[in-house]
Amino acid sequence: MTFDQRKGWLQVPEGLAAPRALGGLWAVRHAQSEANAWFADPATDQRPMPGTDAAVELTTHGHWQTQRLGDWLASLAGVQRPTLVVCSPSLRTRLTWAMMAAAAAARNRHLSPIRTLVDERLRDREMGVFELHPYKAIQRRSREEAARRERVGNWVYRPPGGESLADVALRVRSFLDELDVVAAGEQVLVVTHDAVVVSLRYILDGLGAPVPDSLEPVPNASVSQWRREASLLRLRVWGAVDHLRADAQTG
Repeated sequence: MTFDQRKGWLQVPEGLAAPRALGGLWAVRHAQSEANAWFADPATDQRPMPGTDAAVELTTHGHWQTQRLGDWLASLAGVQRPTLVVCSPSLRTRLTWAMMAAAAAARNRHLSPIRTLVDERLRDREMGVFELHPYKAIQRRSREEAARRERVGNWVYRPPGGESLADVALRVRSFLDELDVVAAGEQVLVVTHDAVVVSLRYILDGLGAPVPDSLEPVPNASVSQWRREASLLRLRVWGAVDHLRADAQTG
């Protein structure tokens, strides 16, 4: 820690991480969804997508990504293989896990079924009145809200009826603390959303860790990993997509 007369005591660059009982933690962001494709398409990114967030399906490309995730899962060594999977309740996350599990079983017939749970605390950030609105659609609907988001920052911005990313981190912290008790020593895989993966990183970085408001979203079907080192879980893989290369080979 250093001192600056103008700023006072500066932040410690790394947080003070709490001991964890988990054997290890994997986090997979769901495969490409129809909402991801809608938001990325210039022809549709200025209007909200019909339907509800919880019922968004995967795209054809997302289906392909789940097969590559299955190959990745089948290739894991026994000590790294998850013994428990916890999914967000959203359709796109449950489909991602079901398809990747089936692909892994087809590739490696010696794999045993993995105990699977669904926990609502792993759901995506709730956007309230802006549910399924691309950012440009929010700007068109309410310039005042778009300006407020820019002014206060996305980490603390709470859309009307929705959540800030800080709110998401609160429920993810509750989930992680409970998971630490009921799954001590286990390798756990969570299949979830970008906001939750970022929240996991923020929480596991420890007390005093900087707010991750400048992080780019982790890619669809990406893998992140925290490995156990002594009593702590340390980030060792972040948003990896090597398994999605067309020429990727798995063992």
